[in-house]
Order: sequence, then C-alpha cells, then structure tokens
Amino acid sequence: MPKKILIVDDEKDIVDLISYNLEKEGFAALKAYDGESALKLVDTKKPDLVILDLMLPGMRGLEVCKFIRKNPAIETLPIIMLTAKGDHVDKILGLEMGADDYITKPFNVRELIARIHAVLRRAEGRSDSEKKEHFAYKGLRFDYSSYDVTVDGKKVALGPTELKLLRFLTQHPGRVYTRDQLLDYVWGDETFVEPRTVDVHISRLRLAIEKDKDEPQYILTVRGIGYKFVDMK
Repeated sequence: MPKKILIVDDEKDIVDLISYNLEKEGFAALKAYDGESALKLVDTKKPDLVILDLMLPGMRGLEVCKFIRKNPAIETLPIIMLTAKGDHVDKILGLEMGADDYITKPFNVRELIARIHAVLRRAEGRSDSEKKEHFAYKGLRFDYSSYDVTVDGKKVALGPTELKLLRFLTQHPGRVYTRDQLLDYVWGDETFVEPRTVDVHISRLRLAIEKDKDEPQYILTVRGIGYKFVDMK
C-alpha cells in the first residue's frame, strides 16, 4: 500500500503541485485547505505524514499541530511544517509543538520529497530504536542497560545529565529539538533550570565524545533552533 501524505495549505496551486509530485513518487495524496478539514482527514483517512502550512484560515497550522500532539491516538503522526521564508519564530514554535521537520516557502519540490522520505524513515525506525539495548554509530557506542559509553573502544566518563541527554538524542537521530523541548524531555520536572543550561551540558557532552568539539560529528547545532544527533540515514 502506498504511504498516504496529507497536504494542508490554503493555496490550491501549492496543494496541486505537491500532490502531483507525490503521486509521481508513488505516494497517495490527500488534500485539505484549512485546519478543521485536515483534522477530519487525519481521523478518517489515517495519513502516514502531514505537510502542514502554518498560515491557514480559521484554525492555524500551529493549533493543528498542537491538537495532533496532544491526542494519544495520533500523537506520533509525522508532521513537516511549511513556513514563510526566514520566519524563525514560527519554526521554533512549530518544533516546540512537536513538528518533525520544516521547509520554507518558496521551496524546491525535490527537497520536499527528500525530507518526506527522511521523516518517514525516522518515524518507522523510532519505535525500534527506543527498544534497543545499545546504540552504535561511527565509533560511538552507548549501552543503554549499563549506561556505559565508549568512543573508538575507550570508555568515556559522563555525568548523569549528559548520559540522559545523550540517550535521548541517540534514540531520536536526525530530529531537531529546541532547548525548551530538551528541558522537558531530559530534565523533566526539575525546577529553576534555564534554557541556556542545555547549552552548558551539550558543550560538556561534546567535549567528552567529539574528536573536535568545534566541528562535531555527532551532536549538531541547528542555528536559531536547537540541537540534534546527526541523521544516520
């Protein structure tokens, strides 16, 4: 069965363009022109991924994203945001609400298709990665049961926060997380923790595991957004 992609945008020309190219790639395209219709299709058609414009009439794209992420039945549905070029505020808000990726308008259709394939691969592998007992990538190895970390066979000493941070990021490679998201997922309910605290612990983690902390190969900075473990695909 072809993967179903829901395209949500109030500009019909954009929806038709994306739909045409998706179908050429072997996907099944679903179309919605506002947030309310999009959520109905999510419920009835069960798409595998949503391409979501943020500037929608009525229910805004950010509200649609928030609704999906708060609904246990569909909370893991992959979402790629479409944003206005250079609108960092919307990008950050969208990622904080759980969007998997973003692409700016005007966009290259081939890039969008590549992003779709990448997000679908990550979504398919996400549940499996969370069940694994260890992680290994380019000399870095993390045993989740013993919390032993090695780089090129040499054991690395990490503090408890760095261990939790590394575990979380290695279980979700390729996905960008804002500082606030990392605080929620890694620090949890700890009080009096500032977002910049994340930068401090990322720096410590890089110092321990990267060959060159200024040119990291594992934990990457996404300028203006946050951090991610490098996409392994």
